[in-house]
Amino acid sequence: MITDARVLQPEFVPGEVQHRDAEVNHLSAALRPLIDGDPTDPVLIDGPPGVGKTCIARFTVERLREASVALNHQYVNCWEEYSRFKTLYQILDGVASTIDIHRQSTPTDVLLDRLRDYDGPPYIVILDEVDQLEDKSLLYDLYRIPELTMVLIVNDEAQLFAGLDDRLNSRLNACTRVHFDTYPKSELTAILHDRVRWGLNADYLQDGVLPTIAELAAGDARTAIGILRQAAHTVHTNSHDMLTDSIAEEVAPAARTEIRRNAVERLTHHQEVIYTIINEAGEITPGDLYEAYRDRVDNSKTKRTVRNYLAKLEQYNLIAADGQTKGRRYRTLTDAALA
Repeated sequence: MITDARVLQPEFVPGEVQHRDAEVNHLSAALRPLIDGDPTDPVLIDGPPGVGKTCIARFTVERLREASVALNHQYVNCWEEYSRFKTLYQILDGVASTIDIHRQSTPTDVLLDRLRDYDGPPYIVILDEVDQLEDKSLLYDLYRIPELTMVLIVNDEAQLFAGLDDRLNSRLNACTRVHFDTYPKSELTAILHDRVRWGLNADYLQDGVLPTIAELAAGDARTAIGILRQAAHTVHTNSHDMLTDSIAEEVAPAARTEIRRNAVERLTHHQEVIYTIINEAGEITPGDLYEAYRDRVDNSKTKRTVRNYLAKLEQYNLIAADGQTKGRRYRTLTDAALA
């Protein structure tokens, strides 16, 4: 039943997109001056997980790249490349400037100096999950490089700006903003139809199963595609005649678990410690959580930083917060709670 498994992978960027025309046009208009050699402000893309932010950013930049040979671009996942050195290394790697750089011995300032000396065509850098950067002052350094334009992707704009100093805050406040909302069921169903068209044999799909998957995903394209992937694999592995509603409903918890497991694997050390403490406790107050966290790590972060970490864990459905202020308690989420 699976004809091209690539289209069911989270990192797949389609050659065409549906139901994000306004966002694509807004982002394209913000970046188009670069094609004519003119500078442009950074762009901030925000919205909850699973609404197509990364996909649309990469799709739009690739279309601009096709329109102009003289345009470089690079994608950096700041959740994985969260240190100053790793981020700079990835950015330099996009313009083939890392051949003589040694990860263990090259000073970070050398990378920044080399990037400042960049004298090529306009360079668009997509910084995904940018709020995960350990040292957000790097954004100020990147902002000051004339040939480099940043596309910043976050789940929550307020969470990003809360961690910036006044100097950087004032500069990024002027950036172009592109907001993404969750998909309604009809749009999510259309996205699934495209994935089927590109990578599955539609003869194996029961009528109405894609709307069922869209309903199960509750507006989250990443979850919808994950359920479709799990269901297609189940049909293929077990030689079923048809991908039915019951199969989709059966594999939905496993698809959600896979997404959450991937999110846990991407946590930074400090975030992982916080998640582990909550998981072990079952339920815990902010005060007790912070004390337990300080006991387990060296160089603990501030309470405000920990609150940002907790917000990130909530956004990815790893934990939930019950109650307000002093009565608040954190707990880990189960598959049943997300169904």
